[in-house]
Amino acid sequence: MTRLIPVILAALLLASCASTPTVHTDADPSANFSGYRTYTWLNKPDKQGVPPLAAQRIVDYVNAQLNAKGWTESPNGDVAVVAHVATQQQQSLDTMYSGPMYGGWGWGPGWYGGMGMGSATTRVRTYTVGTLVVDLFDTKTKQAIWRGTASDTVPDDPAKGDALLRAGIAEMFEGFPPGSAPAAR
Repeated sequence: MTRLIPVILAALLLASCASTPTVHTDADPSANFSGYRTYTWLNKPDKQGVPPLAAQRIVDYVNAQLNAKGWTESPNGDVAVVAHVATQQQQSLDTMYSGPMYGGWGWGPGWYGGMGMGSATTRVRTYTVGTLVVDLFDTKTKQAIWRGTASDTVPDDPAKGDALLRAGIAEMFEGFPPGSAPAAR
């Protein structure tokens, strides 16, 4: 049991660390972002089965990021904003070993007998990974000009989910518009 204490402590420390979403952005290099100043929502995540509070937070956080860049929401904006949310169930295997872990493959004392190899318990853990995709389209040309994605494990605690959502959207728009210097942290 004393051998398991460091492993359990390390697992608890890792679990308590705040996760950071995996974020990627892409932009059309020919798009002239200096010509865009207004935007309109073409598709909000509330029509996709996203819980209403989470959907509203996505809209609010994207609006805050665009407003901070000098853009304003308008019924007939220069840019159309589309947000999609997807979730996927994933599984991982967690194996814990107990008992003596001596010997190993090969010949010599302890080979096939002696202390033995102990036992192992494997647990299947099912979790949900959520991905937010925000696309921007030029409303005149109908062409995509920018995409941001953020993915992470969806926590059970709504406050942690909100913090991940806020962090993911902030990181998406950190270097926005393309060609601008990212804000100092």
